Amino acid sequence: MASRRFVPGLFAALVGFTLAAAACDSTQSAPPPSSSAPATQTSAAPAPPPNTPVEVAADLPPLPPGANNGARPPEVVKAVYEFAARHPEVLNYMPCFCSCPQMGHKNNDDCFVAGRNAQGKVTTWENHGMICEVCIDVAQQAMQMHNAGASTAAIRDAIDKKYDTYNRPHTATPKPPVGAGVPQR
Repeated sequence: MASRRFVPGLFAALVGFTLAAAACDSTQSAPPPSSSAPATQTSAAPAPPPNTPVEVAADLPPLPPGANNGARPPEVVKAVYEFAARHPEVLNYMPCFCSCPQMGHKNNDDCFVAGRNAQGKVTTWENHGMICEVCIDVAQQAMQMHNAGASTAAIRDAIDKKYDTYNRPHTATPKPPVGAGVPQR
């Protein structure tokens, strides 16, 4: 008999919880609280339209449209593309662990840079790096370690250790020569 009284009580509690959750729905607008203090603007500037090219640096071509809607926040995407442009000596030795081998990529640099001129300056970006979390994450880790003073060999070891555990196909990227890629301070 006691269990029968419990069920209606449980039902009433669930209904009450559901109604309370609906009252907290952020899609409903409520009037702003009255205050004598002036309102302050706390929201960020609106994002540019998705088809707007994103400037990386004055000496680099703008990123293709869509960079603001990439797999990671726009600041991360932009920073990784700039790192790829300026440090092929690092990313040329980093493998990629997504579908890059099927796209003809040989290393993580290929995920971001499609073409360079005779002087090594980027002429064309690769769009794949914008939409692939794995490509961005590999390059971001390489960038952070490089900026902290790690050698290219140490960066490669860390990347292999982190991503090889997933047993997924990756680019057949050669390892850097021993002692190569120690950042100069």
